[in-house]
Amino acid sequence: MYKAGTRTLMDVIDYAKPVASKGLTFMNTPGNDIEQLSAMVAGGANICVFTTGRGTPTGSAIVPTIKMSSNSFCYQNMNDCIDINAGEMLDGVKTKEDIRDELIELIVKIGDGHLVKAELNEQNDFSIWRLATTC
Repeated sequence: MYKAGTRTLMDVIDYAKPVASKGLTFMNTPGNDIEQLSAMVAGGANICVFTTGRGTPTGSAIVPTIKMSSNSFCYQNMNDCIDINAGEMLDGVKTKEDIRDELIELIVKIGDGHLVKAELNEQNDFSIWRLATTC
């Protein structure tokens, strides 16, 4: 819940369902990163922001996936896979507003055709949640 910041939770939706209301929404997904991305895209996301503390090298086959590290150690070790180092807030180098502005600037660039690192690295992952057994 900490990643959600201080906003009020407005809605909880099922896996791959579209967001129906404004505000912070949680989607019921498994803990698998790739399945989470696929669910958000199926629900209508055009760009995904994927936060990581370990540097999971993943991206979506369908939409740009901005990877944001929560610590500078992760970013320094995997900066070829991570777009934004939010760990600079913890380091005292940048403010929350600086990171927010960097994220918004990157989203605008993506609208102009800029490729995120997941796209440059061809991290085109896709997986859906298996809800029941299959034959």
